[in-house]
Amino acid sequence: MDLSKVLAISGKPGLYKMLTQTKNGMVVESITDGKRFTAFTHEQISTLEEISIYTDDEDKPLKEVLKAMYDKLEGKEALSHKSDAEALKAFFEEAVPDYDKENVYISDIKKVIQWYNILQENNMLDFTEEEKKDEVPAEKEKAPDEKQETDEAVTSNKDKQEN
Repeated sequence: MDLSKVLAISGKPGLYKMLTQTKNGMVVESITDGKRFTAFTHEQISTLEEISIYTDDEDKPLKEVLKAMYDKLEGKEALSHKSDAEALKAFFEEAVPDYDKENVYISDIKKVIQWYNILQENNMLDFTEEEKKDEVPAEKEKAPDEKQETDEAVTSNKDKQEN
């Protein structure tokens, strides 16, 4: 899942995809209803990739928070962001037990849950890329060893030919 292409615009509900750059901003499209408009450079625009949640230890990237929610819900939709504040806090604490309860406000929790549901409804929560990335380094580690063995074989063959 590439959150660098999903935008949150301050003062506007929902999530957006950037379509193209303009002189004074960018043309964006709403993920929920497909409406297009120009978001200007003076508006506060953030990619979801840039956003993180305060935890007791260090900030946790939004991608990890969404993955934790996805795993807890087994890929299903979360409760509504309009639910009771206590229910939202309880759910968020189950998904992200180490979140900073003093610095993460109920408005932040509502926004994250709303974003999760928007991404889930539009089939944009795909975490298989991360699983593949975790497997790739193991394969890459084998390659230098094989190359080294090949280099050693070439060197030993040259030594034999010289003698």
